Amino acid sequence: MFLFKYLKGKRGMTLIEVLTAVAVTVVIMVAVSAFQYNVINYNRSTSVSLTNTQEAQALLKVMAKELRGSSPSENGSYPIAAAATSTLTFFSDIDADGFVDQVRYYLATTTLYRGIVKPTGSPLSYVQSNENKNIIATGIRNSSSTPIFKYFSGTYTGTSTPMTYPLNIPSIRLININITIDTDTKKSPIPRTFSTQATLRNLKDNI
Repeated sequence: MFLFKYLKGKRGMTLIEVLTAVAVTVVIMVAVSAFQYNVINYNRSTSVSLTNTQEAQALLKVMAKELRGSSPSENGSYPIAAAATSTLTFFSDIDADGFVDQVRYYLATTTLYRGIVKPTGSPLSYVQSNENKNIIATGIRNSSSTPIFKYFSGTYTGTSTPMTYPLNIPSIRLININITIDTDTKKSPIPRTFSTQATLRNLKDNI
């Protein structure tokens, strides 16, 4: 519209002047479009990064709280049933109903699940087929060098190396949790790792 009005008021313009005006207009339009694209792309990247951060922090907070409250099961089983780099099963009263639940965190490809088994029957027991599974995080990109779970004994001082495998489960006193998130590997932002740790309060001895 601006170009047409400009040309209308400039009768007798040469071909070179017309082409120059067109070129200037095109350059301006391209520059504006590129700026808008960059702004939109930046906003998307920032939004995704913020969302990932909030989700990861919320997830780690829940996981740490559940682990800190781990205790013997209703049938007397040890508080930690199984432990590996991307799988952890333990017992904790996560809903404060007075009954200790079986909680299982496990990674399947890039999806992190939480499975819960409520104790049932008399005497109380945990029927594995009753496990209620839910997706709690997607886009998990932990590598072999950054496992989701690292385990430490009661001698942990803050700089100790993790326990080696096979784990001596009764020696576990602190669990380090690491979540690396990248919901879309083809777009920004780059993967980010969020971490926390949980001391098993009902088992603590030296820490």
